Amino acid sequence: MKKTLLVSLILLSQSLVASSASAPTPKIQTQELSVKQLAEQNRKIVKLAAEEMNKTLPQTVDKYTTLVQISAKDTTLKYLFEINTGAKSDETVKAKDHARMEKAITEGVCRSSKRFLDAQIKISYLYRSAASKAELFRFDISQEKCFQK
Repeated sequence: MKKTLLVSLILLSQSLVASSASAPTPKIQTQELSVKQLAEQNRKIVKLAAEEMNKTLPQTVDKYTTLVQISAKDTTLKYLFEINTGAKSDETVKAKDHARMEKAITEGVCRSSKRFLDAQIKISYLYRSAASKAELFRFDISQEKCFQK
């Protein structure tokens, strides 16, 4: 009786292995689903993070800069800053400060937001003039951009 049961179990397991080996595995669909699920999860994280961080705004960053809003767009956290340019024109600020700002912002975000970036969440920093509301700088930072440094 035990031998018959054992033989039946062996034959059944071989049959299952053979049928699963001959059937195509939905590996690609599973991977695609996982990527889609991850993207959806990231959209939710970005939205919740923006909602939470907005509760403490506006925040003074330095004597020229104020963080006024954080928003969520897809899997990107978008930070909006206003700069008090004083007597400088918007064009002067754009021309003279862009390279310095880009380097400092990119390095800072790559360090401070590593967990977001590692999770394929992008960070966008938009700086506008406090007086004219014109866009001065925009820096879009992803994990790939951090590796390019």
